[in-house]
Amino acid sequence: MSGKRIAGWAGGLGLAFALLVGAGGASAADAPRKATAATAAEPAQALYSDRGSATCMKCHDKAPVTNIMATPHGTKGDAHSPFGQHECESCHGPSEIHVASTPGANGKKALPAVVFVGPNASTVAERNKACVSCHQNGLRMDWAGSQHQDHKLACVSCHTIHATKDPILVRATQPEKCFTCHAAQRALSFQLSHHPIREGQVICSDCHNPHGSPGPTLLKKVRVTDTCYGCHADKRGPNLWEHQPVREDCTNCHNPHGSVNPRLLKEKVPFLCLDCHAGTNDMGAVGVSAHSVKPGSSSFYLYGDRSCLNCHSQIHGSNSPSGSTFFR
Repeated sequence: MSGKRIAGWAGGLGLAFALLVGAGGASAADAPRKATAATAAEPAQALYSDRGSATCMKCHDKAPVTNIMATPHGTKGDAHSPFGQHECESCHGPSEIHVASTPGANGKKALPAVVFVGPNASTVAERNKACVSCHQNGLRMDWAGSQHQDHKLACVSCHTIHATKDPILVRATQPEKCFTCHAAQRALSFQLSHHPIREGQVICSDCHNPHGSPGPTLLKKVRVTDTCYGCHADKRGPNLWEHQPVREDCTNCHNPHGSVNPRLLKEKVPFLCLDCHAGTNDMGAVGVSAHSVKPGSSSFYLYGDRSCLNCHSQIHGSNSPSGSTFFR
């Protein structure tokens, strides 16, 4: 290759390199300044406290706070537990400012990122977000749009996380926790006929899913009857002769939380039956004088010591070929 060609090639390469360095070099030099400017424009990132729960326990070293160490939430060896991640701040949020602050004029320090109870509690959305970040599957998958969420209920309204035994998860104490809001159902549980809730044999969550349900009134099943059949399978059928109110909804006749009538019935028989069977050819007109009652007459059921169920004993359905009237 001639000297002129070599010199020309080298000159061209040098010009290209100079242009490349000039274009890219300025960006590289400006990069730290741009990054600094971008960082300055962003809000300061919340930081976790140094040494985690060991720092928290310097002040919060008494029950009931320390009781959490005896619960699944306080298991340090489990990565799914809050203490397997950021310990106390897994729930209470990055709280380095709370730890570093000094008591003010009121003698109190800056609050943690998330406060669950008390007059300074965070918003319901903030508190529930901390819980749902872990507990979002299984029984809680229908929480969004549920009746409890619509009523702005926080998870800690029912759950006591720092308790050794969360009362809402213990069969003996769960009903009373629910009754703090559901006072009407509590009153019904004291009626003569009631599900054995106060006796501890049946609890609210046996029938209801408080975290949400596709069925009515937070029932575990989509239909009322399917929920009842969980215990009352003998009423399920299918039967040769079906009683339509039974197939439709058990609460047509029964009040599951309690009643003054036997078998949780909403009304005394025969008045309950008359709600549907009030036609001319059924039980007759109400208001006939007791003195005019004759055995076999239609009003005999109203004023005599009789009940529709004396004869219609298979009222939930019958498989007898001659059971169309539920006699057998």
